[in-house]
Amino acid sequence: MAIKLNPSNKIFFIRMVVCTLSFTSVTALAQTSQITVDAAKVLNKIPAEMYGSCAEDVNHEIYGGLYDQRLFGESFEEPAPANGFAGWRQLPAAWRIGGGGNPSSAAPGFKLIHNNTFIKNGSFEATITFADRARNAGLLVRMNNVIPGNPAPNGYAIEISKGRGRVIIKKYLNGWHDVARSSVETDINGSIYLRVELQGGHIKVYTNNEQQPAVDFTDTKSPILSGQIGIYANNDASAFSKCAVVVSGVRINLPLTPAVSTRVSFQWNAISKNARAIYQLDTTTSFTGRQSQVIQFVSGKGRAGIANSGLNHWGIAVKKGQQFNGSIYLRSESFSGSVTLTLESADGNITYASAQIQQVGKSWKKYAFSIIATKTDSNSRFAIYIGKKGRLWVDQATLMNAHNKVFKDLPFREDIGVMMQKQGLNFLRYGGTMVNAPEYRWKNMIGKPDQRPPYKGHWYPYGSNGFGIEEFLKFCEASSFEPAFAINVEDSAQDIADMVEYLTGDIKSVGGKKRAAAGHAMSYKLRYIEIGNEEVIWGDKREDYQHYAERFNVLYNAIHAKNPEINLVCSVWWRPKSQNMELVFNAINRKASYWDLHTDADEANAGAKVDTNLQIMHDLFKKWDPNTTLKCAIFEENGGLHNLQRALGHATTLNAVRRHGDFVLTSCPANALQPYLQNDNDWDQGQIFFTPARVWGMPPFYAQQMASVNHLPLRIDSQTDGPLDVTATRSDDGKTMAIHVVNTGKVNLKTEINLKNFAGRKAQIQTITLSGNPDDENTPQKPEKIKSIKKQILNAGNKIEYDFPAYSYTILSFKNKTSPVF
Repeated sequence: MAIKLNPSNKIFFIRMVVCTLSFTSVTALAQTSQITVDAAKVLNKIPAEMYGSCAEDVNHEIYGGLYDQRLFGESFEEPAPANGFAGWRQLPAAWRIGGGGNPSSAAPGFKLIHNNTFIKNGSFEATITFADRARNAGLLVRMNNVIPGNPAPNGYAIEISKGRGRVIIKKYLNGWHDVARSSVETDINGSIYLRVELQGGHIKVYTNNEQQPAVDFTDTKSPILSGQIGIYANNDASAFSKCAVVVSGVRINLPLTPAVSTRVSFQWNAISKNARAIYQLDTTTSFTGRQSQVIQFVSGKGRAGIANSGLNHWGIAVKKGQQFNGSIYLRSESFSGSVTLTLESADGNITYASAQIQQVGKSWKKYAFSIIATKTDSNSRFAIYIGKKGRLWVDQATLMNAHNKVFKDLPFREDIGVMMQKQGLNFLRYGGTMVNAPEYRWKNMIGKPDQRPPYKGHWYPYGSNGFGIEEFLKFCEASSFEPAFAINVEDSAQDIADMVEYLTGDIKSVGGKKRAAAGHAMSYKLRYIEIGNEEVIWGDKREDYQHYAERFNVLYNAIHAKNPEINLVCSVWWRPKSQNMELVFNAINRKASYWDLHTDADEANAGAKVDTNLQIMHDLFKKWDPNTTLKCAIFEENGGLHNLQRALGHATTLNAVRRHGDFVLTSCPANALQPYLQNDNDWDQGQIFFTPARVWGMPPFYAQQMASVNHLPLRIDSQTDGPLDVTATRSDDGKTMAIHVVNTGKVNLKTEINLKNFAGRKAQIQTITLSGNPDDENTPQKPEKIKSIKKQILNAGNKIEYDFPAYSYTILSFKNKTSPVF
């Protein structure tokens, strides 16, 4: 289909093609460029809310990150891990014993590595049984650097997804990369037999005893030729059995025999001193959720209990004088002693703070406590002890900063909240695949947080509802971010109608009264709700589009009956060549305000593709209905990087959004946050990184900050001769102008900048630049290795010469005291 380009975009696309074709042969010689800006020629408006971000609990952004709850696994829903499997190493850990005694993963990205089996040439096989919602699973071969604390050793993963049925070979060498995949789908009926054959760099993968390999691949780029073997599963319980290797014609079975397990919920550890104790997970008696933890003191003169070290046993950061408030639900049997709560060193030898709870009865009761740390330690733990005979049940434990040390007196980490504000965000979307989990329901996200039921999440099976949609809106309200959130498309119309009334209804309404009683008398500022997330991404099936269209209209009617001012966003996966796009368009036209377009942003020149896709989407909308008001919202810029290259990808994407400013609401990179070294899936793309004690920005953080600080409302004409990606903007009064320039090439570009209809000789000129090597990223040791640098430059009138660094994003800001005459 021919693409119609508006006049302001034609030059960009023609020159982008020329630059792409000629860059390798020409730029090394012709290191010059020219930019001409006409401040009098306004092309379009720039969306005021374009500086967005996307947050979801994909890598513990919320539960373990923004949400100030310092205890990870507070509901004790995680199963007890097997205490290892004989001959296998758990990396990082957390496997449970499945049916028939076979191991099955309990959370994303977990691996078992066989201790004594190294393979150069030969084969490795296993039978994998998928759970209903398993994301993917497979075999690991030639794994190296297998050490505790390293969740991603080098090697190959032979992976298959139940949903896609494709075999994928991934290579981990400075990051995971897909290197080969099957061309046809494999039929998976619950289980699959998977075998990989290795001969030098040659890798063949067979499924279900097929005679022809599903994948036949030769690695010619630094092949990994030897290492250990293992098994891998991501996101849900995928059980493994019948593991074996064949080397030099000899078959060796590798049984998965579980060791004796201490029955303590995985995110907690059993601890005792001079005491004998029994631990159990009680699935018949809990305060909320499926199970509670039982500590039984049997004998001795010491103490026994459990300890929590925060997200993935990472450690809880405390400072001397820091106050924590918390609560815990307890009940007891044949027990009359006190319960001791402590903050202590990781080995339990030094106590930093403690509190006592007396007279625990036979019925569940909430006990509040407050403790103040006497030492500073970035790796402490929270412990619960008893020292007398009897049984103690524990459920729903919380530990949070005192109100004066959290963000805006709300239950959010102050350092993370402040950092998100410093990024210059003005729009925040809360959504993603997490909302597709069947148990993700708004009605379970209100009421007292410690009384909300846990749920089976998509990214983490033992999700907490302590942070829900209302907490998200409170955070946005306190941060001055425009909020948008997604809901599960299968949620009931009544529940969603109740949600809208609760969040936005007048205080006299039933929902408004409940909200006021919960502590928020004023209705929330809510203008955007997305119906679903990446719907129909799994395939181009007409009946699935029809189902979405039906569900959209049901929820549209429910929402607009309560608040017609809310703008709805369509989440159907955009496939411009599919005839089903028009089906959806006709169903949502004049109802939806925006269509969510998800883009890729890892490549430095990602904006070129975004530019094309936005134009195609715009033209198709106008073709289907010339009078439509439907526009686009980019709610996810996706990828697997957080380095300078990704920052340039975001900068070129923002340039594309400026060119289509009248058509686009916002552009939200994913993901807003990420815990350092705790990525447990492929979305390794956080803008802000954190540990229990620190927060810092990655290069994309600075690209967003630069753009936001230099926002101006009008795009003006800019012509570029050379391989630069350029947009120019100005203020309404014409006194201020900004030129956004991205150099994605490997050489500096000396550029002549010509200004028209702007009093350049009287302007103050400041530059702000982000540059370095594409692979550069920031670390706790060097948190500002890559950051934006400001400087003033000499005023040279309306003709300026500037040298744009290789791999850089630069903004030239012009401020003039007088208005130009247009």
